[in-house]
Formats: sequence, C-alpha cells, structure tokens
Amino acid sequence: MTTLVTGGAGYIGSHVCRLLEERGDRVVVVDDLSSGVASRTSAPLDVVDLAAPDATARLTEIITSEGVTSAIHLAALKDVGESMDDPERYYRVNIAGLGSLLTALRATAVRELVFSSSAAVYGDAPRRVVDERTVCAPTNPYGETKLIGEWMLAAARRAWGLRAVSLRYFNVAGAGWPDLRDTVAKNLIPIVIDLVRNGDRPVVFGAEHDTEDGTCVRDYVHVLDLAQAHLSALDALGAGRLDVQTVNIGTGSGASVLEVIDAVRRVSEQPVVAEIAAPRAGDPAAIVADTTLAGDRLGWAARFTLDDIVRSAWVEPSDRV
Repeated sequence: MTTLVTGGAGYIGSHVCRLLEERGDRVVVVDDLSSGVASRTSAPLDVVDLAAPDATARLTEIITSEGVTSAIHLAALKDVGESMDDPERYYRVNIAGLGSLLTALRATAVRELVFSSSAAVYGDAPRRVVDERTVCAPTNPYGETKLIGEWMLAAARRAWGLRAVSLRYFNVAGAGWPDLRDTVAKNLIPIVIDLVRNGDRPVVFGAEHDTEDGTCVRDYVHVLDLAQAHLSALDALGAGRLDVQTVNIGTGSGASVLEVIDAVRRVSEQPVVAEIAAPRAGDPAAIVADTTLAGDRLGWAARFTLDDIVRSAWVEPSDRV
C-alpha cells in the first residue's frame, strides 16, 4: 500500500508520515513548502502548489508513477485570524487545492481519502460538548473552507464512489519527536510557552465566562494521538467498515485557559502570572469533542494528558530545530 500525504512536510503531516513509515507503509509526500520543512520527512517529496493550474496533471502523474492506493489530505492554510483578513486566499488555496486532488484521484481510480477538517466547522456551538450531528455554522473563512471541503467529498462520494472520512480536529498541540515540534506559535499552548520562556505574562481574554473558573474551555489533543487517528481512519476505510462521513478527533474532556497556564507552570517549574484582559468577541465559553464515533468506528482514543502535551511542547533553547 502506498499513501499520498499532501502537506506531509508540515507539523501534523510529518507526524502522520512518520507513523505510517514506522509500521512499514510506503509514503509519498506532496507539499508546497510554504510552511512545511523538507527535512521533516524521509519520504519521496514533490513540491507542488495544489492550487496552481497544473496541479491536477502533476498529481495524476505522481499517483500513477508511484502506485498510490490511498490519500491523506492535510495541505491547507489554517490560520483563523489570517482567514478573516484575506478570505479570498483561503478560498482559493483550500478549496481549489482539494479540487485538484479529487480530480486526480478520480482520474486514477484511487478511492480512499482521509480529509483534514476542523472543529471550526461548528462555529459558536450551542452546547459545550459537540457531536457530529451538531449543526455546522462556521464563523470564519477558514472554518467555511473546511465545511465546503466536506461537502465536496460528499458530492464525490455520490458522483464516482469516493470512500472518504473527514476528521474534525479540535485543538492540536505537542510533539511526538523533538525534530517534529510545531515551529509556529499560533495556538494557546505554544503561545503560553513562548511567553513564559521570555519572561512575559500570558494574557487571559475574559475571566467571567460560564465555566468553572470563568475562562474559556477547549479540548486539547496531542499531535501524536491525532496522527494515529489518521492511520485508524485509513485502515477503517480500507477494510470497508466505516459507515460515517465525519468523526471528531479530541480527548472528550476540556481544559480552561487557566488550567493550561497551570500545566505550563508545572512542566516549566517557573512562576507564571497571568494577565486578565477583556473577553474577545465571538469566543465561545466552551467547546469539547464528543468522541463516541471515534471510539466506535475507528477504535481510536486519545492517550496523552494535558501535561503530556505541554511537556512535549516545552523546548529548551538547546533543543530547538
């Protein structure tokens, strides 16, 4: 079996590739290296902009020449704030990129695809714990592109028999190996770690939310657990035993902003004093994954705790790559 991994030189993709290779699968990577790093993967790497006019032709050639039998699609822009400022770019890159891949898969008769989706498709969810039946109402262009991607997969399923599953990631952090650590601090855990390392105060946006300690609650999943979910999904598709189209990938339990800061304090053994600021508009008080389907359909469950995530993300200066 040979799996094409788009975005395989990125943070999440490199973890997926390494797990696939460790179990003996053959991997082929496509990445435009806009945020990925070539040295993160030892698999054959083709540098391709999936939104470029020639992308479908190049993908078709790669799939054919490499004997690809399945695909995992992670290549996408993923910064929520950036998507608000430059929505046109997000629509062009994320949607056109998936379109190029689907056209190539159809032309080469590859029928199995695991798609990187996001909990951002839920938007301001009406309840704390969300399952896959929750109405999707994304509040930013990034989440909109992920929901449209799910629609595209459903249309391909009806039109030409694509077998696909969309994994709706919750908040991903940590590292499975030191050389695969996230190099961009745009999520809460790496942001807090960088602030603490620099002797600055983490900022808490709002301490009067409807949660136990008044700060926002999110579901944080270790990137290695998330990567393993892709393998479980790929296996379930290959075995023909996956009867759902979307699956939440999280831990099923939440941690507040203050609890994340406490975890960084424990792991770093440094004093940390948070600064309380006004709440941000549109920040839901809490959103946590219902992971029932992940367990039932994929046989998958998260293994790592919040402290495990923080410990793996805490990088001593001498360890930086």
